[in-house]
Amino acid sequence: MKYRTLGKTGFSVSEISLGAWQIGGKWGEPFDDAVAEKTINAAIDAGVTFIDTADVYDGGKSEKAVARVVKSRSEDVRVATKVGRKFNPHVSESYTPEGVTAFVDANLKNMGVEKLDLVQLHCPPTQVYYRPEIFEALDRLKSAGKILHYGVSVEKVEEALKASEFPGVASVQIIFNIFRQRPAELLFDILKQRDVGVIVRVPLASGLLSGKFTRNSTFGEKDHRTFNRHGEAFDRGETFGGVDYNTGVEAADELKRELAAGEATLAQLALRWILMFDAVSCVIPGASRAEQALDNVRASDLPALSDEQMAAARSVYEKRIKPLVHHTW
Repeated sequence: MKYRTLGKTGFSVSEISLGAWQIGGKWGEPFDDAVAEKTINAAIDAGVTFIDTADVYDGGKSEKAVARVVKSRSEDVRVATKVGRKFNPHVSESYTPEGVTAFVDANLKNMGVEKLDLVQLHCPPTQVYYRPEIFEALDRLKSAGKILHYGVSVEKVEEALKASEFPGVASVQIIFNIFRQRPAELLFDILKQRDVGVIVRVPLASGLLSGKFTRNSTFGEKDHRTFNRHGEAFDRGETFGGVDYNTGVEAADELKRELAAGEATLAQLALRWILMFDAVSCVIPGASRAEQALDNVRASDLPALSDEQMAAARSVYEKRIKPLVHHTW
């Protein structure tokens, strides 16, 4: 495992880390504490030092499982969580300094800690990034010793650019993968200049970039890959990276032919592609079982992709994906 610095937090984080949205069960399936603990322990055993969770993942069970395992370990593992998705309705007007503070207090209680390593606003509406009082509330929580650092999880490049103007923002979490290449054009350079860490989520486009799906693949009724393909429940970009499913399957099949390298899977090569960008602090692929977490970690040991492989990934994006998603997010 290799390590990078997470922006102005100064945290040394594993370049392949762990996203805890689906630990303990696949999307829509019941949470299993034993599976979650096994998965988290396997990731830490393999060198993972950063885990990303949220208060809404499995109704707080994800936070509890992550905190429980991290407390039992001797390694210096940093945990990031998120707040904001519990505001109802989830609109800018619902966001208040008092509400953000109450959610952070709930995070502290749920995880049984006195201070949170990193708190992120959880994909708030765009207007929130233009409201200084929300970021001032986070500054006060930091001064009060309840959080070490804070950042944002965003949907759009515009939101990341605006958030990074606030000096207290230490990290930006954003979707970036072979099917979502826009952040590399301008955003990454600006975030590097501002010493803002980059946490990459949805690195495999909800599994499309595993190369294992076909046009006939099906998903559970409660799986967002079934019910959110067109943004019915939350931002469409969170499901398959916003890419039309059949288009994504065809593009992934082409990538398998173009990027094939030794015994590495397409998923591992897709993760290694992200690590080619030095602005990236870490990638947080999810895992619903220990074996998945270990497969993801192996991407850190792969050699750098060749110029030919990088050109092939760009070509597939330009030809098949860019016209559909590039300026949406």
